[in-house]
Amino acid sequence: MKTTRRSTLKGLAFASLALTGSWVTAQDRPASRPMEMMVPWGPGGGADTIGRLVARWLESDLGVGAVPVVNTAGATGVIGLSKLLQTPPDGHNLGIMTSDTLMVIGLAPKTLKAADLMTLAVLSRQASGIYARADSRFKSWADVVAEAKARPGVVSVATTGPGSPDDASIDYLQTKGLKLTNVAYAKPGERYAAVLGGHVDLLFEQADDIKGHLDARTLRPLLFFTAQREAAPFGDVPVAGELGYDFLPPQMRAVVVRADTDPRRVSQLAASLDRFSASREYATYLKDQLAAPDSYVPAARTAAFLAQDIAAMKRLHALLPTAPR
Repeated sequence: MKTTRRSTLKGLAFASLALTGSWVTAQDRPASRPMEMMVPWGPGGGADTIGRLVARWLESDLGVGAVPVVNTAGATGVIGLSKLLQTPPDGHNLGIMTSDTLMVIGLAPKTLKAADLMTLAVLSRQASGIYARADSRFKSWADVVAEAKARPGVVSVATTGPGSPDDASIDYLQTKGLKLTNVAYAKPGERYAAVLGGHVDLLFEQADDIKGHLDARTLRPLLFFTAQREAAPFGDVPVAGELGYDFLPPQMRAVVVRADTDPRRVSQLAASLDRFSASREYATYLKDQLAAPDSYVPAARTAAFLAQDIAAMKRLHALLPTAPR
């Protein structure tokens, strides 16, 4: 299998270069081989939600029949997207990439590199937050700060895995004198069950992923990683900027294919996602999932957008403590 092995920024630039062709016509639709959507996380999380929504859209918009979703969790999303690279580069196989995976492959690429993937669109952007169970001893972020300083390492946080923005955020808090213990769970349901069951104290997540728990008041937000409250889902919750925290980990979800995918298929898929961004389904998704109203980034602008995210991650990664936990 031939994959692109250039620098990260050059790899991301493929997204723009592949879109120079015109929109395809009906006869250019994918052949009879089924399409498939790879979600490199377990069922029930935000990546799974948007993956299934896009799969249903492609079924109707492109008339390709069923587009099954395959959940393959592990290694902060790297395992699932690595499997995507094992499929033919004909545009029949797509995947969902999150900021968690982008941080891993952007900062420490091993089996999977950013240059191996082409981004067709960024579909959602949300603020990260830290949450506690409703009946937790932590009623506010101030409670967490007090205990973390008095009992270093005692307070535990459920996160997505090593090398992710979650992981980096917990490390970053050490620079503010808050030593928390990071507990990784590859599957979203396991993270939520861990905090709801009292196995860990806190949860690092985006509000849209746990909206049901927030609506049911089984989880309570304590802090959002934004600069201003206006950008946070709940205006009565403190945000990082007002507390002097300058680590604001980007969180997004995007649709990707292999970097060497047939440009005609890339053009077709990108055009379909553009139509999706103007649909009622997408507007409803953004509202229901508490995502930023201007979340959508079309394929022609994804290279610059993701390069900016990686640059921000590298700058912020330099702030983190080097000592192992």
